[in-house]
Amino acid sequence: MAFISTGYNPKKPMENRISDLGPKSYEDFYPPVIAKNKGKWSHHEILEPGVLVHVADSGDEIYTIRVGGCRLMSTTHVNEICDIADKHCDGHLRFTTRNNIEFMVDSKDKVEPLKNDLASRKFPGGSFKFPIGGTGAGVTNIVHTQG
Repeated sequence: MAFISTGYNPKKPMENRISDLGPKSYEDFYPPVIAKNKGKWSHHEILEPGVLVHVADSGDEIYTIRVGGCRLMSTTHVNEICDIADKHCDGHLRFTTRNNIEFMVDSKDKVEPLKNDLASRKFPGGSFKFPIGGTGAGVTNIVHTQG
């Protein structure tokens, strides 16, 4: 058998198996604070529209700034989103089921610089590229069927 020379053992087919099928687990991409406290969150508060703090049982906090997004985005727009996450959030962000974007920071000191950066970015027509909001008694993206 040709596979024997490669170390394949037909009696233990899963031993030393290397597979590149499928994406990596999403858990590999958690921000460190979320990975450390997964399933151990005490509560969250909405500090202002679009800004939340999540508090873990350990006392750790993570601040989330939610901004409006759209279903179809250009690669230029996605690159800008990633640049913001790299600059302020150690590269971490997430997309909600309603196509909004959540930037997560591990310190309250990082919230205002992130909000100021987001507010400074506008489309050529003058509207905000990243409007902060969509939490609590506020408006969020409307998602509908395509049929």
